[in-house]
Amino acid sequence: MLLGIGVLVNYFDRVNVSVAHEALHSEFGVSNVAFGYIVSAYNWTYAALQLPMGVLLDRFGVQSIGRAAALLWSIASFAAGAAPGVRSFVGARLLLGVGEAPTFPAYAKATGHWFPRQERSFATAMFDAAAKFASGIGVPLIGIVLIHFGWRLSFAATGVVSFLYFVAFYAVYRDPKDDRGLSAEEWNFIRIGGGTTDARDRATRGASLRYLLSQQKVWGLAIGFAAYNYCFYLFLTWLPSYFSALHMNLQHSILFTSVPWLVGTATDLLIGGWLVDVLVRRGHKETLVRQSILVGGMVLGLAVGGAIFTRNPVIAAFWISISLGGLSAAAPVAWSIPSLIAPRDSVGSIGGIVNFGNQISGIVAPILTGYFAGPTNSFGRAFGAAAIILLGGIAGYVFLLGKIEHVPEPPGPRAR
Repeated sequence: MLLGIGVLVNYFDRVNVSVAHEALHSEFGVSNVAFGYIVSAYNWTYAALQLPMGVLLDRFGVQSIGRAAALLWSIASFAAGAAPGVRSFVGARLLLGVGEAPTFPAYAKATGHWFPRQERSFATAMFDAAAKFASGIGVPLIGIVLIHFGWRLSFAATGVVSFLYFVAFYAVYRDPKDDRGLSAEEWNFIRIGGGTTDARDRATRGASLRYLLSQQKVWGLAIGFAAYNYCFYLFLTWLPSYFSALHMNLQHSILFTSVPWLVGTATDLLIGGWLVDVLVRRGHKETLVRQSILVGGMVLGLAVGGAIFTRNPVIAAFWISISLGGLSAAAPVAWSIPSLIAPRDSVGSIGGIVNFGNQISGIVAPILTGYFAGPTNSFGRAFGAAAIILLGGIAGYVFLLGKIEHVPEPPGPRAR
């Protein structure tokens, strides 16, 4: 629950800029192309820190890195609300990327610490679904604040919520070995079920980035997930603008934007989380179950192409909901895989590699969409490009990731 709330708050911070599109245009005069660069700025620092952040997480642990990150991202939200111009606003978004960079690798690592393999998909879905739910409820809530109090106070509000989460994380989160409330029976249950331990307990260190990047499975997971994230960030940053382009006012575009995200929240929890764990516990082959959801969800993501052929917002919302619902079902399965394939003490590093690829997509998607939409707000080419990219991601999962099993330990000693 703590990690889920963290991602919820995290995505309030991310999505508020998409809601503020018209307000930023009015105050700073930004075009669609400029807005594409602004909304992607967060991902520049986020992406740059993914590889080193994975190593830092494996070295220093979730608790220390998570505390510093939550404090920093709350400061960044306040800074965005106080920005006097475009440059300072972009600077605040860059700072937000620094603060939120550890989030998903850290939470994937924490899930590996706390949950045995047969419970890990639903546990992962608890925080991954929050990313969709944040957009489902965050867009209308932030929109209400923006409409009644202005865009600056909408950023200040997310800053307050972020700081409260920092306090909660500081007070609550502990790794299993440090949690005094965890019984010996519970600890044994986690360990016997495949829960990972902390690298600081041993005189070894995780596999090198060079070794991990030589592994086909790591590349397959990274390519597939990057394709997913391209579509995710297209929806996250441009969906309110897309519905506005269908001749809807801000209030109606916000409501239509929330529908696909709520569908995604449900499929994330029920299919990518609960159903996967049920099937694995009942003895179905783990690779078949997880790969079926991964590939099937990505195939459903191709429904984004249906929105190319309509100007009816109801029909468009239908196709986008199918697409986002399928992609959301695949996402928690993908996020559970680093802890299922990583060599010893390397979950954070693989999570960093995967999220680096994700954030490259997160940079490219908003910018390309800005060029595709142009001054006419035409999104057909943007949705077509997303469908083509998804086909590449499906190939990565099928032909490179393959069987979901641990990458071999690197040869030679790894003692410090």
